[in-house]
Amino acid sequence: MLGNLIKSEFRKTTTTNLWWGLMIPTVLIALGWALVTGLIGKGLMDALSSTEAEALTEVIGIDPSQWKVSLFGMARSINVATIFPMIFGGLAIANEINRKTITTTFLTAPNRVSALSAKLVVYVLWGAIYGIAIVASVSIGIAITSDANALPDAAGWLALAGVGVLSSILMTMFGVGVGALLTSVVGTTVVLLLYILIVENGIHIVLGIQGLSQVIGFLPNGAANGLTGSVASSLFLSSAGVVPDDLLEGIRFSAGALGAFDWWLSGLIFLVWTTIFFLGGWAATQRKDIT
Repeated sequence: MLGNLIKSEFRKTTTTNLWWGLMIPTVLIALGWALVTGLIGKGLMDALSSTEAEALTEVIGIDPSQWKVSLFGMARSINVATIFPMIFGGLAIANEINRKTITTTFLTAPNRVSALSAKLVVYVLWGAIYGIAIVASVSIGIAITSDANALPDAAGWLALAGVGVLSSILMTMFGVGVGALLTSVVGTTVVLLLYILIVENGIHIVLGIQGLSQVIGFLPNGAANGLTGSVASSLFLSSAGVVPDDLLEGIRFSAGALGAFDWWLSGLIFLVWTTIFFLGGWAATQRKDIT
């Protein structure tokens, strides 16, 4: 029975324009950010390779020719693009409640637990689909504008691609939980965008100024960024040779991992946030009257 519900739920999402309507800006944003950050990284490396800068880098004791700066652009671009699967997930239940199609969903399923379990499976799959599209777009953009020696090797790319897809899945499920709690299409979209783009970034700035950057890793967006950012900074440091301690915090900031923990711990922290909102939305939907 669950298999039939999953097929029905997946068919429900593919027969609307929402999935591809959000996929287009997802790909464009991922590609655009990758192109721009790739150019910025290339400009930085060109500047550091100049005759004047070479003397300075030799004095400091660093070798910029080994710096895989494209990793920073990849991590940042993935982080920005995962906003769209988050919105897609946010509309999973909110849109059905708004259109009252949730009534049919609940009445045709054996129980609400089965119906919501099917949604869980389907939106995990959609999160992975969006994640693959994001990673592919970012990889293309970075490859176009970055120098070959600034690109990660195959193992590094696979590591960053893996956490990129995982981040997309978790962001999608985070959106599903928030949407189920708020039940409003407009409210869910506005709250998610305001929080991710403005509120939490403002909190990050305040915490950084107060010297409390370690707290950032416990916040939802800080933990999500830590997934890709921690991997990118670790890969960068593993191939960069000697890097002065004074540059380490700047490197983590460049990768979007300021205050973040190791990727697996960042993933667990964000999973906890996702679970809290998803279970809260699940409980609210279980108690909701249908008309």
